[in-house]
Amino acid sequence: MSIHASAAGASIVLDNLTVAYEGHPAVHHLHGTFAAGSMTAVVGPNGAGKSSLLRAIVGMLRPAEGEVRLLGVHPGDIAYLPQQTEVDRQFPLPVGDLVAMGAWRRSGPLAAIGAELCDRVREAIHAVGLGGLDERPIGTLSVGQFQRVLFARVMVQDAPLILLDEPFNAIDERTCGDLIALVHRWHGEGRTLLAVLHDLQQVREHFPQSLLLSREKVAWGDTAGVLTPEHLSRARSLAEGWDAHPAVCEVRPH
Repeated sequence: MSIHASAAGASIVLDNLTVAYEGHPAVHHLHGTFAAGSMTAVVGPNGAGKSSLLRAIVGMLRPAEGEVRLLGVHPGDIAYLPQQTEVDRQFPLPVGDLVAMGAWRRSGPLAAIGAELCDRVREAIHAVGLGGLDERPIGTLSVGQFQRVLFARVMVQDAPLILLDEPFNAIDERTCGDLIALVHRWHGEGRTLLAVLHDLQQVREHFPQSLLLSREKVAWGDTAGVLTPEHLSRARSLAEGWDAHPAVCEVRPH
């Protein structure tokens, strides 16, 4: 399947970004830029705010302070792959219909599925190694197969900005290798990619840029310079010092 970005030069600017749940801090005063065409791993301890950051970028969470500025990105130009636990696999939906949802941001959920979209869906399903499973109910798929389906949905969306939340979690080695290859392909096409990851060796091997979070920025830049023993130790120390019942985050006036 030949995928091309619908726009070029998608970048993300974080300006004093603070994200909170019911006033309790998840991400503190984060500044920085994900450059156009960059491929960045977002890493850090559990509860470090990694998923919250992605949700704020995609617009699912409203910042408590600061802002997210998306440059070179238009409505429909952000593809977001959530954690599998956020998707209801019990809904009686065939593989092809779930993949076709990748076109909703541009066409709307009520648009007819025409011949062109049907062809794109079949090509995407084949590209992730599930050719012929278009009519298979998603509830019958293995964890690895279902993750392939979610990647096929991202392919159909054909977005220049792609956010992946734990995309390689709990899948077999072969599936992981196939999906990492697809991520590299997207990067080679000039798309901007962010992925929340836990496997640091995987990050070192495949992601040139990293952001190490522990509710606040610990380090951000080239992966080799970010994932140092000193930075990782600081991230752990910050996590160990987290209050189980943190105070409400005070938002400073603009």
